[in-house]
Amino acid sequence: MAEGSNRGEYPTASSKMRMDTDPNSTIPQFLTKCDDYQLFKLTKFYRDRLEQAMEGGVDGVSLTLTYERIFTGQEHGKVTELVDKGNRADSSKLLLNLVMEKGSRARRVMWESFVRMRHGVPKLDKILKEIQELGSDAFDDMNMTQGLSELPSHLEDLQQKHKETLRVQAGTLRVNTILIKEKVKIFQLVDRYAELTVISTVRDRTLVEHELLARGRDHEEWREKHLRKKLEKIRTDQLFQSSFSQTGGLLQKIRRLFHQSHSRSSSGSSAAVSGVPGVGKTTMVQKIVYDWATGKIYPHFQFVFSFKFRDLNTINCRINLRNLILFFYPYFGNIVGELWKNPEGLLFIFDGLDEFKDSIDFADNRRNTEPQSMCTDPEFRCKVSDIVYSLIQHKLLPGCSVLVTSRPTALQLLEKADISVWAEILGFVGDERKEYFNKFFEDQTVAAAVFKHVEENEILYTMCYNPSYCWILGLSLGPFFTQRDRKRQQVPKTITQLYSYYIYNILKNHGREIENPRDVLLKLGEMAYTGVSKKKIVFRNEDLIKYNLQPSQFLSGFLMELLERDDSAQSVVYTFPHLTIQEFAAALTQFLTPDPGEIGKLLSEAHSEEDGRFEIFLRFVAGLSSPQSARPLVEFLGPFLHQTTCRVIDWVKEKVEGQIGDSQTETGKRKLLNTFHYLFESQNKALARNTVGSVEKLSFSRLRLTPIDCAVLSHVIGVCDTIKHLDLERCYIQCEGLQRLGPVLHKCQEVNDFSYRSSCLKFHIPVANLLNILFHNEVGDSGVKLVSAALRNPECKIQKLDLYGNALTDSCAEDLASALSTNRSLIDLYLGVNKLGDSGVKLLSVALRNPECKIQKLHLYGNNLTDSCAEDLASALSTNRSLIDLNLGHNKLGDSGVKLLSVALRNPDCKIQKLHLRSNALTDSCAEDLASALSTKQSLRILSLGSNSFTDQSVPALRRLILTCRSLEVIWLRGNQFSPNGKRQLESLRESRRGLRVTV
Repeated sequence: MAEGSNRGEYPTASSKMRMDTDPNSTIPQFLTKCDDYQLFKLTKFYRDRLEQAMEGGVDGVSLTLTYERIFTGQEHGKVTELVDKGNRADSSKLLLNLVMEKGSRARRVMWESFVRMRHGVPKLDKILKEIQELGSDAFDDMNMTQGLSELPSHLEDLQQKHKETLRVQAGTLRVNTILIKEKVKIFQLVDRYAELTVISTVRDRTLVEHELLARGRDHEEWREKHLRKKLEKIRTDQLFQSSFSQTGGLLQKIRRLFHQSHSRSSSGSSAAVSGVPGVGKTTMVQKIVYDWATGKIYPHFQFVFSFKFRDLNTINCRINLRNLILFFYPYFGNIVGELWKNPEGLLFIFDGLDEFKDSIDFADNRRNTEPQSMCTDPEFRCKVSDIVYSLIQHKLLPGCSVLVTSRPTALQLLEKADISVWAEILGFVGDERKEYFNKFFEDQTVAAAVFKHVEENEILYTMCYNPSYCWILGLSLGPFFTQRDRKRQQVPKTITQLYSYYIYNILKNHGREIENPRDVLLKLGEMAYTGVSKKKIVFRNEDLIKYNLQPSQFLSGFLMELLERDDSAQSVVYTFPHLTIQEFAAALTQFLTPDPGEIGKLLSEAHSEEDGRFEIFLRFVAGLSSPQSARPLVEFLGPFLHQTTCRVIDWVKEKVEGQIGDSQTETGKRKLLNTFHYLFESQNKALARNTVGSVEKLSFSRLRLTPIDCAVLSHVIGVCDTIKHLDLERCYIQCEGLQRLGPVLHKCQEVNDFSYRSSCLKFHIPVANLLNILFHNEVGDSGVKLVSAALRNPECKIQKLDLYGNALTDSCAEDLASALSTNRSLIDLYLGVNKLGDSGVKLLSVALRNPECKIQKLHLYGNNLTDSCAEDLASALSTNRSLIDLNLGHNKLGDSGVKLLSVALRNPDCKIQKLHLRSNALTDSCAEDLASALSTKQSLRILSLGSNSFTDQSVPALRRLILTCRSLEVIWLRGNQFSPNGKRQLESLRESRRGLRVTV
């Protein structure tokens, strides 16, 4: 029986829950002082997070439990079988289930194993640090989450009415379409809602907001951290009263201690959820409200009140919390005052802080002293901003909980706020993208076809982390896979083509409603351009009047997909469904205006803006100069002005040519990359060939490149004849990016320092000089197996391959050896600081014995090698005619291993020039053999024997070696056990010939 099922076996007194535990004590001490019931509570409280955290080391924990005879061999086998299948999440759940069933000793052993492995598993380390900081307070928080206050009987009917109202309001989704009859379709929320990935961390809150430009790069950075297993996912039902809020709760207590606020309730907390535009913040809030109303989450909240900041903007007078609730939920009537008696049962949700017109400064201490800014009474009339501030800071209704959502750029407003949980919506990850399309299309055949097209197109697929982009993709691509008259080869591949078909589909379905759609789009685009230039995304009736856009049947029909009318009954505002649609309309108007004027000047001024506000606009302008992008729109809007198209092409040409010579600084490299994006969107091969075709060097070193960037770079290089030098040093190119570049790298004569982080590589690399391709990137065995496939390509011209520090084992050695046996271009191979071991090197030695092997430089230092592999290495040295540089430092070859190598070194065919045997546990026992073998080796120039255990007994042999090997230029002997006299004897040989370096 699980121990948790029988509370009776543990003491129940609250005093038993208290521990005399110093928060600064070590975790082992903490666990020792925990009794069995406390450990049970600890495991149960952190269970969801432990499931995530253990994924990286679940097999090790299972092995420990098996060694301690807690798990049977069969149970351990079930856990490891799931690990081997790649189902680590399921294996973690299984292990925790077993541990909870096995009892208190199992839990104690498990936590002790966590302590041992914490430094290799960042998520576990984070949990243990939280527990250590909280000390016995951790158990107070756990107790707090258990209590559910009983709802007074006279409020039960009101609660049911409130839940029913919210179920109706939040239970449906209004989705814009491009259909004539159904301009807006209503769906059930549960049918269309696709799960989003939310993490319990918030990135830099000063990040530039434009997600298509900056978000992609930032998203890649977060992905790297996720690969290092640092990010924790958080569910929407864990934002309050869960282990995620513990650390925040501790900080709150500390802050309150310093502010002498001991009397304030500590049960309430505030959570902030960040997300870029269109990533699903509002829909997530809707799902939280719906799930509460249907009893799925947060049963401890008796009432949930949700507000949009956009709606709060309509309240221009002073108001109290009572009337604010009644304004949006009038059916509460006079009973609303009853709610103040139990603030712990209240959750307030405020959606869209970035849209709030009033400023809330949480760092302003005057709010704590000025009566007009303080709001501690729900009946007190004040500004809406004061109510929001006071609720978040727990000055008003202390004990209630608050959820705030915002775009990243407005989060700085909350930096000084009393926030317990920070979270960020990353959007769709992995199969969540596919799930969205499956729910978007009723016909699953169409869903599969659209997703396949998106998946195969690197630009479109990378956009798909954002639900709004998925919506645009669904509307634009759907008709291509449902209408037989559409040609599949016309399916859009660039972002400009995609948005052109988005507008095309609207025009096709609604164009008959207006006589001159070109004129309306021209005016609409002018308004959109002004909005982009002023960073304005919300437009009012006065804006429409200014641009002569009269509200009409056409406007409400055709523009429903471009302008979204706010549902608020108090005011009418218009907004494009997504910022990129606004930017596309702004770009389109440049080609519809009858007088292009000084469009070159307009584009240059936009290009000079440093904050990136015009970047996507400029890409759209460049893209619309392409016939492929313009063609679908011309059918309804008439021809684009040829003069404008020519001027745009000239402007792009001028910018590319001017920027190519200015790529020394990071800003210059970024601008050059942006101009390449213009070339890609234009799909103008002649333009690309004329501007980049004769370029000799392209450098993007130390600039983070996303898969989209790599696809763009691939397109540009693909139309060139030859690029002599491509510098991608430390560009952090991942698997997706490297796949995009692979097909064109054969056009580069030299590629410098191609560093990236990934565990997979599915392409061939026909390139002249590929240096440091995987330097210290933890690609692992699977990545090297795929690199080996590239090396086997008959056209491969890789000369240098650096796999330093990639956690390689003997599992990849066979594939690498197979590649080396057939490859004729590889000269330098760096395999240092890995875990190849003896078995791995034995496999590599087989390839080195091949007479056709061209390897000249082989670095195997730090690979746990012993004398077991020495015979195989010696055999390779005896037959290999090309190897001149062998680094075996920092291994454990020992005397016996070096004696075996010495036999091979005597072979006249061995042409070794550099030999590194530093730190190999060598003693005087092997000195004579080594000296004898190398004394006559007139090719040897550098010998490293430092950090071994040679004594004065080896001095005669070493002196003979130095004197007789006339080619020797450098010998390192520092870190051995020579006496001062022995050192002097060796150092005196420096004078024996010119240029000789003897380091002792």
